[in-house]
Amino acid sequence: MSADLSLASLDPVHRPRAPEARRVACFSIHAEAAPGVMPRVLELFAKRNLVPSRWHSDRVGPGGRELAIDLQVQGLSPDLTDYIARCLRQLHDVATVLTSEKTAV
Repeated sequence: MSADLSLASLDPVHRPRAPEARRVACFSIHAEAAPGVMPRVLELFAKRNLVPSRWHSDRVGPGGRELAIDLQVQGLSPDLTDYIARCLRQLHDVATVLTSEKTAV
């Protein structure tokens, strides 16, 4: 009897990590729809000489008073992803920051 294991069948703890160059860090940010939120979010990447490969934002919630930002950055290490997420959580008007990762194809 042979065991056929695919990456999809492995739990996340035991799944091998993607090489840094192929790793894509995904950030989901929920904030108040204030004029300075988007530049402050982008500044955390710009001062590290990083340009998000994808950025999408929408005004959401009652009366459009909230802002949902989803962005992706390729090549970040897990430690740097966690650090940037902690910095994002400290920004004025930011309520929630969620992170995930995927592999670039």
